[in-house]
Amino acid sequence: MRAGIKLKFSGFLAVLLILTVVVLSYLVLRGIERNQQAQIEGILSQQTLLVNLNVRQSYYTEAVRMEPSAFLQQSGRRLAQELANSTGLPITLYDLNARQVGSSIMAGDRADAGELLSYALNNKIAYREQGDTMLYVAPLDGPEGQMGAVQIQYSVASYHEFYARIRQLFIWAGIVVVALSFGLGYLFYNRFAVAITRLKSSADSIREGNYISASPVNRKDELGDLGQGIYYMSTSIQQNIAAMDEEQRKLKLAIEKLQALEQQQKQYIGNISHEFKTPLTSIKAYVELLDMYKDDPQLLDDATNNIGKETERLYEMVEKVLHLSALEKYDFENQAEDVEIRALLEDACGRMRGKAEKFVLCMELDVQPATIRSDRESLMHIFINLLDNAIKYNEPGGVIRIDGGPRIKKREVVIRIFNSGAPIPEEAREKIFEPFYTVNKDRARQSGGTGLGLSLVKQFVEKQGGAIRLLPNGDQNEEGTTFELVFPLADASLQVGNNSD
Repeated sequence: MRAGIKLKFSGFLAVLLILTVVVLSYLVLRGIERNQQAQIEGILSQQTLLVNLNVRQSYYTEAVRMEPSAFLQQSGRRLAQELANSTGLPITLYDLNARQVGSSIMAGDRADAGELLSYALNNKIAYREQGDTMLYVAPLDGPEGQMGAVQIQYSVASYHEFYARIRQLFIWAGIVVVALSFGLGYLFYNRFAVAITRLKSSADSIREGNYISASPVNRKDELGDLGQGIYYMSTSIQQNIAAMDEEQRKLKLAIEKLQALEQQQKQYIGNISHEFKTPLTSIKAYVELLDMYKDDPQLLDDATNNIGKETERLYEMVEKVLHLSALEKYDFENQAEDVEIRALLEDACGRMRGKAEKFVLCMELDVQPATIRSDRESLMHIFINLLDNAIKYNEPGGVIRIDGGPRIKKREVVIRIFNSGAPIPEEAREKIFEPFYTVNKDRARQSGGTGLGLSLVKQFVEKQGGAIRLLPNGDQNEEGTTFELVFPLADASLQVGNNSD
């Protein structure tokens, strides 16, 4: 294949060079020929003018009262010889009747003007080549118009010799150029053939799954670019196959996770059923008691109070389940705005302060001013839920402490919410944000907890670009539960922090 490519390329180059040499030789030789013809015409035209001038001068000095035809008959032989001596060219003179009246040429060396003479007698110039001689015939002017014709014989042997030498030079130069070009082209294209062979070999290796580790050719041209392209293609295919293997592994893991999620879904449905069944059972029991003891006012008050509580708990549970499901299913658009976190927390504490005082709880707020970019309603929902939990699961006479502030270098704001109630056990810490999970079922029912609040809080925090975690027990140097929230700072807080530094 390599030899075929080299021969084809070299053959094409040879044909191209031959065509170039032939066309160039033709154009140059044609130009030389035209130049020689123009040069000869110019010389003979000048000689004709000189002949006519000498003939008129001789006529005016020797035969003023003689007819031009008689003058030519009388002085033609002498004039032809004088003109030949002055021009250095063989000259023959003719009268208007095409009769020769004088010539400087021997009879055996004279050329037959023939048809050329008839053109000259009609006041036209005509010429032709006969071998190495140019036969030139032109009108001979007299005092009152044309009196005859003059024939000049001009040797063009030197022109022919020069033309032949140039043509021979072009032939030999063309042969040498084509031969050298074919040889050099064969050697030059050998490099291309080797590169193409390497490229083909690399492509075959890639097709068989043997990927290359470097470009098959090291050139700074299009073949080098092609080699780099094949190398990049090999690397890309190798990476894509590796990625496909990785995706297959991930797909296998995803299937396993889906199976685990299916199990979790069954457990989730079981938890919902169980949680719904508890208040419904209580409501059903009171309805049956009321049906049996319609006239018992104490039972009526207890039933009304407990059915109301259970109904409220059931309604709250349904609302939170629907809200949690919507958050997981849809990506709601947040109305992001700059929110001053301390002012928002003061508002949230103000809303919950009455409930805290009802349970004899002290609420403390120590948060440094900071601005975050977030949805105000979602933030309020987050803090209201956390404060509500801090109240529900606290002890009478306990404390709720909210502190924190910006970390300029980390471009974030940290808020910690502490309550002095019973700490969350270690075994429950990883499950605290799961839906329907409660640490103490009995206490949750007493406080109206559904086990969905923290799950909703976590969803809201993450949608605001933040994070929430439960700090280890004793992290605040006192017994209780502490949740830590981290949100990214807005640009306004960063500028204030930088200026304050």
